[in-house]
Amino acid sequence: PYHNVCPASFFIPLKGLEFYRTKVAFKQTKNECRRIFNSLFKRIATLLSLPVSLLPKSPVMKKIFFAFIASFFSLVSIAQTAYEGTVEYSKKKQNAFIIDYAYPPEAAENAIAAKLEKLGYKPKEEKGIFNKDKGFKLYKSAFITEVSGTNLDYIFRVERKSRKDKDEAIIYMIMQKDGSNIKSGMTVEDVENAKIFLSNLRPNIEAANLELQIKAQEEVVAKAEKKLRGLKDDQTELEKKLTQNKADQESTQKDIENQKQSLGTLIGQRKQ
Repeated sequence: PYHNVCPASFFIPLKGLEFYRTKVAFKQTKNECRRIFNSLFKRIATLLSLPVSLLPKSPVMKKIFFAFIASFFSLVSIAQTAYEGTVEYSKKKQNAFIIDYAYPPEAAENAIAAKLEKLGYKPKEEKGIFNKDKGFKLYKSAFITEVSGTNLDYIFRVERKSRKDKDEAIIYMIMQKDGSNIKSGMTVEDVENAKIFLSNLRPNIEAANLELQIKAQEEVVAKAEKKLRGLKDDQTELEKKLTQNKADQESTQKDIENQKQSLGTLIGQRKQ
């Protein structure tokens, strides 16, 4: 029966009615797959929601349940993995290892700098308005045991993933020896080590991002404290003005009474 035709058969050269029937069968199979997926999704959602209604009112049991759910989703989530690609550097396309992170570029840059600094390396950064390599950071003859057993030149570039995704970063890592890209001559193990190195940057980036958040919050607190000091200074000035105003009112009141007495004296001197 045509409703059981495998979708892969769509690529088999067919003619006339057989081609039409195969298209119909493919469409039916696609719809069936969509229906099964939707049904499976609903079943999973139902299974996840059932324990909530069966949970006792104990706060401890609720914490255990939600901890289990969090662990479950962390296990099924897709791990951050590096991949191979190219990037423009030194006036030509360079083979590079690349990874995406859902963190601000500044956090990624700080994490890499801190990690390499612990190993005793400081970068040489490409600068200049007209420098096409601006933003690349070169760690000359660095020995990173996680990647390789020899000293290599590591060139990093971190940039925003897109204009819209300002809090997502792309990390490029170029590996060179004596000025030449070594990617093509790397063993499978070395390639895997380079990818793992980039993937293992997550804790460092998370820590760096936390420091950025702390710094930003400290600035918010400092700004609020400065505003409060300003308001208190204003209050002191206003209180001084109020005190002076009260004294001026009392003085003016006495002056009014004196002037009224003088007015009464003058009125009393009128001829009848």
